[in-house]
Amino acid sequence: MSNARPLVLVADDDEDILQLVVLRLGRSGYDVISATDGEAAVELAKARCPDLMVIDVAMPRVDGLEITRILRARDETASIPILLLTARTRDVDVELGLSAGADDYVTKPFSPELLAQRVAALLQIAAQKAQPVQALRAVAWQ
Repeated sequence: MSNARPLVLVADDDEDILQLVVLRLGRSGYDVISATDGEAAVELAKARCPDLMVIDVAMPRVDGLEITRILRARDETASIPILLLTARTRDVDVELGLSAGADDYVTKPFSPELLAQRVAALLQIAAQKAQPVQALRAVAWQ
């Protein structure tokens, strides 16, 4: 991540939830792009390589679990933090989401403030993971 505002991709087929998340994250200082189905989310992720994704699990065309698997399998998108935002609340659903490669799992109904805090925490963790790699690159070029 640079000094620019982090780019967050939000994917949800429920327009009300999508608008709420986009509005809240925008007010938290993020640039936000959105998709209303899984196929569009995958294409946007490939094209824009966002800093983080918030993905609904139950979506048309490609579900959130499959989106996660697809993105984890590609070198260019494998390290993008993924937060699944879903109405699926059973322990087995959480396990499926995390085993697919999600970094976090938030259930609906949710607090927009809590969601923004989780997004901030995931971005901070991602930035900390990137620092050793950047330091090694700097040393290698000296």
